Amino acid sequence: MHVRDTQQDVLIIGGGHNGLVCAAYLAGAGLKVRVLERRHLVGGAAVTEEFHPGFRNSVASYTVSLLNPAVIRDLRLHEHGLRVVERPYANFLPLPDGRSFRLGGEHTHSEVAKWSARDAQRLPEYYAMLDRIVVVLRELMRRTPPNVSDRFVLADWLHSAAVAKQLKSLDMRGRRDLLDLFTKSAGELLDDWFEGEPLKAALGWDSVVGNFASPYTPGSAYVLLHHVFGEVNGKAGAWGHAIGGMGAITQAMRKECEARGVAIETDAEVARLLVDGGKAVGVALADGRELRAGIVASNLNPKLLYTKLVEPGQLDADTGQRIRRYRCGSGTFRMNVALSELPDFTAMPGTRLQPHHQSGILIGPSLRYFEQAYFDAKSRAYNPGWARKPIVEVVISSTLDDTLAPPGQHVASLFCQQVNPTIADEDGGWDAHRDTVAKLMIDTVNEYAPNFARSVLGYEALSPLDLERRIGLVGGDIFHGALGLDQMFSARPLLGQGAYRGAFRGLYLCGSGSHPGGGVTGLPGRNAAREILKDLGKGPRPD
Repeated sequence: MHVRDTQQDVLIIGGGHNGLVCAAYLAGAGLKVRVLERRHLVGGAAVTEEFHPGFRNSVASYTVSLLNPAVIRDLRLHEHGLRVVERPYANFLPLPDGRSFRLGGEHTHSEVAKWSARDAQRLPEYYAMLDRIVVVLRELMRRTPPNVSDRFVLADWLHSAAVAKQLKSLDMRGRRDLLDLFTKSAGELLDDWFEGEPLKAALGWDSVVGNFASPYTPGSAYVLLHHVFGEVNGKAGAWGHAIGGMGAITQAMRKECEARGVAIETDAEVARLLVDGGKAVGVALADGRELRAGIVASNLNPKLLYTKLVEPGQLDADTGQRIRRYRCGSGTFRMNVALSELPDFTAMPGTRLQPHHQSGILIGPSLRYFEQAYFDAKSRAYNPGWARKPIVEVVISSTLDDTLAPPGQHVASLFCQQVNPTIADEDGGWDAHRDTVAKLMIDTVNEYAPNFARSVLGYEALSPLDLERRIGLVGGDIFHGALGLDQMFSARPLLGQGAYRGAFRGLYLCGSGSHPGGGVTGLPGRNAAREILKDLGKGPRPD
């Protein structure tokens, strides 16, 4: 027997960070909001969980920069206990020849100059170029794209009234730089600017994060740009760590939601979107309940929403075909590792805590190394689908946050690229190869820190398939859809749905599959809430 409940104005499918942000803004305007989360805790990819006895870590998303300051302020996240500490510098690259490279902090100029005096002179100009673009981009990320319904090209978006207003702050050189960053490859861009391979690797890492592509793939420069428009504690472009892990962010969001009267249900899996006469009218849960509301907002990957929760035939044929072609799939293999001691790098010896242990430690010395890792995983020429020499970023969160591990021991996040999002059934699928690839990742770090493998007390390995099953990241896609020009701005996820309004009346999209895309920003949720309130004629609305 179905139990019907109509005691809410808005139902939100998925309690990831964007769903919580959207809920908080809607409740702040006086709406009755209910959030439905399939797992036992809210937070989506931004959660902290124990993965080995006595060791906790940020399970998937693991570092802070992109979280929008307006979201932090409006949802009173600091008042709810959020504290973010900064890395001493951005990146440490141990290199195959025993040398090392550091990026960020007061020694940046001298460090870059060791490799190229020309690069040391050009780096401030490069950062200034990015800063000019990012100032505009930050503002555009907060705006709703024009809801183009048929034909869309980049020029249409750039000439829209809202964008044109922002572009007035850029001179012609700045506009050309912006177009380069939207259309060129990261490799082409960085090769034009610099000659030192470690510097290009450190800067180009952002272009392959969660992006199953070569750094020389056209459009990858935008993925690089997407990662640099953040800030930490008012410092643009900085990266930090949330004390207590990424779950501290979403637990603070939950507290604000509850303070505003949002009802949050965990262990509440949505099985089906209810559609009547072309309008979304509620959801059916796996436990047999039916919940009704005038508005339904989805925090899910759009592909997951439309292919799993919508009954066949309810979508028009064109939308159905296009959503099936919506590109999802990340080259990410994610590990949480419990360590008995800190890594002892050949290039920077010692297990005593040093600043490089608190930075993003990047195993991957060049853009060509990045490219070969992608070719290996894409071609499956050497194995069922992973790089022979993978790219690994190691972030040892416990060096900044002693709440995560027992005294004297540590936790490390290994964010690994490139692996193929899918492994063929005839090759056993991902479940057959998870531990083989996990050992490869540990051995890759061990080549540069020979004590690493023996210091591993335990680990949790998450393949792309695990990320999909556990937290709904289709193909392991951390962005809820590839960040290509065909899937950005007004075309995210599809033309006609770029303004947060879904395929049915009363259905809205508030997750990372809508503008401005992935990362823990809170902006899709904030922007979607504004559009919902606009359609309802209610306020206050986020600006």
